[in-house]
Amino acid sequence: MSISPTDGIDRELSLHFLRVVEQAAIACAHTIGHGDRHKSDQAAVEAMRRTLDSVPIDGTIVIGEGERDEAPMLFIGEKLGMGGNGALPEIDIAVDPLEGTNLCATGAPNAIAVLAASEKGGLLHAPDMYMEKIVVGPSAKHAVFLDAPVSHNLKGIAKALDRRVEDLVVVVLERPRHEKLVADIRATGARIQLIGDGDLSAGIAAAVAGSGVHAVMGIGGAPEGVLTAAAMRCLNGEIFGRLVVNKPEDEARCAQMGIKDIKKIFTSEELASGKRLIFAATGVTDGSLMKGVRFFGDGMRTSSVVMQSSPHRIRFIDTIHVHNTEAIVRF
Repeated sequence: MSISPTDGIDRELSLHFLRVVEQAAIACAHTIGHGDRHKSDQAAVEAMRRTLDSVPIDGTIVIGEGERDEAPMLFIGEKLGMGGNGALPEIDIAVDPLEGTNLCATGAPNAIAVLAASEKGGLLHAPDMYMEKIVVGPSAKHAVFLDAPVSHNLKGIAKALDRRVEDLVVVVLERPRHEKLVADIRATGARIQLIGDGDLSAGIAAAVAGSGVHAVMGIGGAPEGVLTAAAMRCLNGEIFGRLVVNKPEDEARCAQMGIKDIKKIFTSEELASGKRLIFAATGVTDGSLMKGVRFFGDGMRTSSVVMQSSPHRIRFIDTIHVHNTEAIVRF
């Protein structure tokens, strides 16, 4: 299959990226419950890197396994894909080969393999540091503000969804830094789902109707914020984020990545500005949106979501991978 530079991010390319996240998920699924998060992550990274080299793109990693080129592969600036010379589209890629390494290592829910892609320049080069975030679905995107009191935002979400504040479910990472946030949410009567890892997966759920999640609040990783933003652009949801800058070296890291205004509140369109975006994820362990990898005698079955921003298209895909044959059946 050949893809010209003018085709950019299209349906055929999204299927290539689907294969990338499927292979990463299958590789690390073999380590579920082994209690070795580094082994799980390594399996996902190696499988994702190997598969990306077979994709017909001139690709560059802009968010990956290491901000300062310390990782052996999938590091910032690494070139991948089948080649350049103007014959293939230039694509920027953000990856999290295994979001939720601890979840995979312990067999807990919501571990996923993730990739986002855009035309060149379409994804913010976010430094590997913390970011304040609030993530909501399409109906509530104009009802929240990052600096507004928690009660104000939850009342706005409830009104937008035509329900009571007490009926809302807010996902928060279970961290000591969130003690006040948790207390403020509980004071409104809203329900909280505390998670140990995986705020990207939770952010996607917040933008999907019927998931049972209505918002994600708190401080998490900035690279995950960019990946979430790519998903929000496809789902018509919203993320508001601001980098947590506490030290002079934090400012230096922002400047190195081209971020001049360290107090800026970013929107999804600023974090993932590309006109044609793809977001692909495959479940590693069972989650609220996707089942985990299931092994059987002749192969395995994966559950994935593939999204595009132009045109807006969301596909949930079940794939059966059969051993020792060319057969791959997708539903």
